Amino acid sequence: MILQAIGHLETPFATIADCPRNGRRLDPAPECLAVVEPRFQPGLAWIEGFSHLILLYWLGPQPEQVTIRPPFDDRERGVFATRSPVRPNPIGLSVVAFAGLDGPGRLLVRYLDCRNRTPLLDIKPYLPTTDAEPGASMGWLAAKRA
Repeated sequence: MILQAIGHLETPFATIADCPRNGRRLDPAPECLAVVEPRFQPGLAWIEGFSHLILLYWLGPQPEQVTIRPPFDDRERGVFATRSPVRPNPIGLSVVAFAGLDGPGRLLVRYLDCRNRTPLLDIKPYLPTTDAEPGASMGWLAAKRA
């Protein structure tokens, strides 16, 4: 299987340590850019008008861990029961607010939580009728919210 970047993400976060655990927790959330390479820019036709997008991106080389210890928890958890960036396949996903285009192939977005120059793999429109599950349960995290 071969993945190819369609562009990159520009954020104010130079290192992993600079990145927030969740981009939605920053107030105000910094404005970032999703920059799409020219050969993929025709794929942006009709993207204006969506308020939110789903961005998929490559987090880079990762340790081969199947369990992790979340920074706010005293128990080791399975990686698939967490949203940790440490993954067997280092693919990140963010639902971002889309504020429009800032020139050809330059999408203004908020709520990213990745390093500057992270490779962008894909963009999909966020559809509240399809992508939101209001009754979804939060598993072991529900006790953390109580």
